[in-house]
Amino acid sequence: MTGPAATDADRRAPDGTGPRAPRGSAPRAVPPPAPWVRTRLRATPLSALLGAALAFVAVLLAAALPRAMDRGTDQALRSFLESRGPSQTSLNVTARPRYGEESAQNLDEVLATLVSRTAPGFAVAPAGPVHGSAAGPRPLVNPGLTAPDGVPPQMSLYHLRTASEHVRLVEGHWPGAPATAPGSPVPVALSQSAAKTLRIRVGMVLETATGQDLTTMKAEVVGLYAPNDDAEDYWTDLTCLLRACLSMTTTQPPAAFWSTDALVAAEALGRLTYWGEANTKDFWRIPVDTGSLRADQLPATAKAVASYVTGPTAARLTQETHRDDLRVASHLPEQFALAEARRQAAAPLAAMGPAGVAGVAFVVFCLAAGLTGDRRESELRLLLARGGSRAGIVRRLLAENAVTVLPAAALATALAVLLLPTPRSQGTVLAASAATLLALLAVPVRAFVLLSPKRPPGPRRRLVAELLVLAATAAAVFEVRSRGVAPAGAGVDPLLIAAPLLLALCGGLLLARLQPALVGALARAAGRGPGLLGFLGLARAARGTGGRARPSVLPLIAMLLAVTTGGFGATVLTAVADARFEAARAAVGGDAQLTAPGGTLPDALTSAAAALPGVRSSVKVWTDDNVFLYGTKTGSTQISVVVADPEEYAQLSAAAGTARFDPALLAPGAAGTSGTSVPALISRDLADDDTSGFQLRLENGGALKLSVVGVVTGTPARPGAKYTTVVLPAPQVLAAIPQMGLPNTWLALGAVDQHRLEQVVRTADPAGGAERYRVRTSSAAAAELGSDPLQRSAERLFWASLAGAAGFALLAVLLTLVRAAPDRAALLARLRTMGLRPRQGVQLILVESVPLALAAAIGGGLLAVGAVALLGPAVDLSTLVGTQVPAGVPVLVRPVLTQALGLAALVAGAVLAEAAISGRRQITTELRAGDQR
Repeated sequence: MTGPAATDADRRAPDGTGPRAPRGSAPRAVPPPAPWVRTRLRATPLSALLGAALAFVAVLLAAALPRAMDRGTDQALRSFLESRGPSQTSLNVTARPRYGEESAQNLDEVLATLVSRTAPGFAVAPAGPVHGSAAGPRPLVNPGLTAPDGVPPQMSLYHLRTASEHVRLVEGHWPGAPATAPGSPVPVALSQSAAKTLRIRVGMVLETATGQDLTTMKAEVVGLYAPNDDAEDYWTDLTCLLRACLSMTTTQPPAAFWSTDALVAAEALGRLTYWGEANTKDFWRIPVDTGSLRADQLPATAKAVASYVTGPTAARLTQETHRDDLRVASHLPEQFALAEARRQAAAPLAAMGPAGVAGVAFVVFCLAAGLTGDRRESELRLLLARGGSRAGIVRRLLAENAVTVLPAAALATALAVLLLPTPRSQGTVLAASAATLLALLAVPVRAFVLLSPKRPPGPRRRLVAELLVLAATAAAVFEVRSRGVAPAGAGVDPLLIAAPLLLALCGGLLLARLQPALVGALARAAGRGPGLLGFLGLARAARGTGGRARPSVLPLIAMLLAVTTGGFGATVLTAVADARFEAARAAVGGDAQLTAPGGTLPDALTSAAAALPGVRSSVKVWTDDNVFLYGTKTGSTQISVVVADPEEYAQLSAAAGTARFDPALLAPGAAGTSGTSVPALISRDLADDDTSGFQLRLENGGALKLSVVGVVTGTPARPGAKYTTVVLPAPQVLAAIPQMGLPNTWLALGAVDQHRLEQVVRTADPAGGAERYRVRTSSAAAAELGSDPLQRSAERLFWASLAGAAGFALLAVLLTLVRAAPDRAALLARLRTMGLRPRQGVQLILVESVPLALAAAIGGGLLAVGAVALLGPAVDLSTLVGTQVPAGVPVLVRPVLTQALGLAALVAGAVLAEAAISGRRQITTELRAGDQR
């Protein structure tokens, strides 16, 4: 028998809120709500992945740029100090010998004390210190020794504690303890090269002149040695221990004589005092390890070195070594100051590129946040309408972003640290944290603004903001132009870096106001034509999408920032390359120079050089610096004379940029000349003299009467002339003085390869051409000027920053296209139903996007030119050029045009690709779904 059917009341739960569980079964648990973050990430995996990728790229660039700058400055510092050589980067310690107590052990103990005080500010170079004792010199009076001008050679004695590790014995034996008998010679070892030069043999006893104490010393040569490596840093300032050195006396006229140094044993230290008398010293040269120095620690290192030289450390060293006359000298303080000045001079120019990347990246994140906010606005407003709070919604979005951004940022930072190792991490952490914070907060901040109560439109607020930006830009530009790149020695100049960005921002705001009106006028003009694509595209470009009254200003600002900073930086680098080439050309005297110091150039050599590929023109020149000009205010003046063909030399002078003159002034029978005088161009310092009585006396005995026909400010053959310069025509001079002989200088214009010119010299003189002739080219000189790691680092950093800025600008355009995609797809779907062909749809998208690219290219180019014109005079390029050049950056159209057109072409290609790839799919989706708007 069955019971009555259960009623609805029987099936309810005891509390009446839900159905009662069936009899005999357990109640079912209500499932918990799904986690917000997991649900959202699963719902939009592609958006989450793109957001993580954007954060990864931004944080990677932010973390890598400071590390690249640190590595570049460290490398530049070390290279600069290494190029100065050990003599400029060592601590040179000297003291008087301890009479009667001199020993090798004491020299080693003092060295240990000196080395122990170098840490922690700086370390000793791996090559190690050089220490010992030196005495001398004394003249050698043995007959038969080499004496060029009758002056006997001189010899000094050295005891080097580690010399045996750097030389090898080639004849005889090493010196030992000297004999104790009065007048016994000191055993010495001499270099094989010096012995050959001075005609000294093993076993020879060298006699010396009587010293101030009326004693006569002797030295016996017991062995000859040769260095293991004569280019080793160990021999810095000790070259006379390797070979005989030719010196000149201080008498008038000066006379040449040979000097050399010899090695003695430790047992002979007591005899050095008698040999050198007052010229005896103990010395310790401690080379500083430049490879371990860091640019950020340079002030502390300089302070430690200064203390070592003349500060508290030096006082402690005097006490600890028990040498009251201990003296420490070093060129390191001035080298540190020079290196720091170079770094600070290049810092503003090196920081412009990263600043531009940062500005464009900020705009891109704003665009990405705007795109995300537009797509999720309805969702966020629904949550707010169902009781959610703005703070709660923002916290959920922050947590959602953290899941994707933080791992990507951590991975990017780790990758930057791994790829660019450097001991400094503060800049990396700060830059990566700033980029991470921007990626993390962009969407939540945008959501907070969207959910805030709407305020009535305020056009005055926008106008006030724009006026504030304009005022800040004007103030920055005025300040930079007024004071230059300042304060001097302060490193990065914030105003110089911010001024181009502010100019780009002002240009973007101005174009944002002008673009709708201009494009609208073009749309109205296109509407009068037969086609509709131009009118529709331009009309959409003139107004905003998604109900906006005007186009978004952010993509325009992004592109303007990229073009302006890129154009400004490219102009600076182009000006650096041009200035470097001009400086090299001026230093060489043209594009190629071939000289014969102390000799002449054969006709066969100059003819072969003139026949080289790339030589456009060449000129033979006679130069002489040992010429006296009579008839000046002082009676006679030592001058430099340049004799050359007027036509060819005038062309060379104009091309080299040293000076221009009319070759007709030096032609035979020129105005102001007579039959017995030679026309001459004089340097400006002689222009105030009475030139009517000028006469030249050449070193070869020739004499010339001059007729001054003009003034020159410089001459290619003597770009850095020590004396006053006079330029003379070759035909008249050679006719008056036949003994002039062959020229000693050859100058040329054209693309001359230095290796080919050197090969010509070796072919002409295989035996001694490399030593007899000197070859220089402007291309090699320019490459040498640009070989500084400081310059290369700044250039590499700029081009890397430019690539990053262009990439972010392109991403800004793509985000703008994606943001407008729904509205554009709906329009294209409607037009497809009216017969629009797919190709016409692509054309419509291109017409709609062209105004943005053109406005950015034209506006960015004009802003870059304006930035160079306004800020260029305040920029000093000497540090980047490698030599002193006049301050200022000229306005160059080509680099700016290249940047603008390149970015415009890149944007056009991206627009075309986006239209071809996604346009048809979006249209098909709209046609299937129907119009829901």
